[in-house]
Amino acid sequence: MTQTVSMPLWAFVLIVLFAAVTFASHFLFPSVRWFFRKRAERVIARVNKRLRRPIEPFKLARRYDMIQRLIYDPEVTQAIVDHAVAEGIPENVAFEQARRYAREIVPSFSATAYFSFGIRLARWLSKSLYRIKLGTFDRDRLENIDPDATVIFVINHRSNMDYVLVTYLAANTGALSYAVGEWARVWPLSAIIRAMGAYFIRRRSAGALYRKVLARYVQMATRGGVSQAVFPEGGLSLTGRTAPPKLGLLNYIVDDFDPEKREVIFVPVALNYDRVLEDSFLITADKSGNRRFRPPLRVIVGAVLGHLWQRITGRFKGFGVASVSFGEPLELSAMARKDGGDLTAAVGAELMRRINDVIPVMGVPLVARSLMRHAPMTRDALEQDLTAAIATCAEHRLPRPVRKVGAIAQDAITRLAARNLIRETGGNITVTEQGRDVLAYYANTIAHHFDAGAASSDENAAVAE
Repeated sequence: MTQTVSMPLWAFVLIVLFAAVTFASHFLFPSVRWFFRKRAERVIARVNKRLRRPIEPFKLARRYDMIQRLIYDPEVTQAIVDHAVAEGIPENVAFEQARRYAREIVPSFSATAYFSFGIRLARWLSKSLYRIKLGTFDRDRLENIDPDATVIFVINHRSNMDYVLVTYLAANTGALSYAVGEWARVWPLSAIIRAMGAYFIRRRSAGALYRKVLARYVQMATRGGVSQAVFPEGGLSLTGRTAPPKLGLLNYIVDDFDPEKREVIFVPVALNYDRVLEDSFLITADKSGNRRFRPPLRVIVGAVLGHLWQRITGRFKGFGVASVSFGEPLELSAMARKDGGDLTAAVGAELMRRINDVIPVMGVPLVARSLMRHAPMTRDALEQDLTAAIATCAEHRLPRPVRKVGAIAQDAITRLAARNLIRETGGNITVTEQGRDVLAYYANTIAHHFDAGAASSDENAAVAE
């Protein structure tokens, strides 16, 4: 028992490593998990006291448990069997494929990450880049939404800043779960996004098994009361105008809807910007006809470094105004009662109409619209055209700028001239060759308010600048 045993160094190292792993797995890891779980529970209890819609138990379930529940769902199980037969593969192979899809989709929500880190970052980014203005916002109507209903924010997609802005503005409402495209499935961004409660979707997947796994997750989350945020256009607008809705996610929700179990209420959200960070890439993608664009890394790094240098030297003055409007909520049960055809298509069309109705009218888009129609023009002529356009907005009660026309014109001219999009010489303002596509893009964001005639709404209000 006391005699010395000699062994190679590598064997001794392996024994020590195995002992350390055993100690950690049986004693250390459970204690650490318990510590963080108790800390997370305290954070959730504290956060729920100030939220109008407390975090749902569904969202707090362990990711492993949610994956197991999803892949053993009867509908998913049947889809696995059908997939195995269709592809001529063993069912256990199809089952593992479904498991991979579930692991890809299901988030790992962290209340600590969302409310301690995510909200603060969203607030800082939003306020450091833009002046945030609320357009249409019926506070009483939104606060009186049935607390037992599932609320789904339906948003027009202008920029990747949309996620940040809506997260910041909805911080006191609850924790939003976003449907995020494949662009974000890169490390470490994917882990951060999962911790924020977002779930990944493949925009172009045609596989029936994948669609069933995704559908059942969305339906489970909706029945569980999870507040969600979706972009029905399916991608960023390349032209500035809103695109027709893609009905995939909406169809999953509508197909599983049961008003006796839980109401679903859609809240239209409309965003507009004086400056979209990705505007040049979006315009290039539109002209090339290829939506799958990835800016070169050197371009991104150069832009970030240039921006940081502007901040250090005090030359950064912000990207202007970013405005958010909330439209009239839409109850799915009300649409189901009066619809006699394709309910999903009717819901999608109605939501896009309500979004378009409250898209904010901004200073830069207004000036871009005037210059695209009348340039070259003098400042006086520009201000007269802006006055007439704002009067039209007031007549139809659209969210609009309320600053003096001269201040709106000066701010927009300064911003556009700094990017060499317009030139002012001899008292006339002209659009440069480089600026034509960019100004057309911004003019398109509000064109529907003027081209088709704006529908009046008593709930619409001015954008306070």
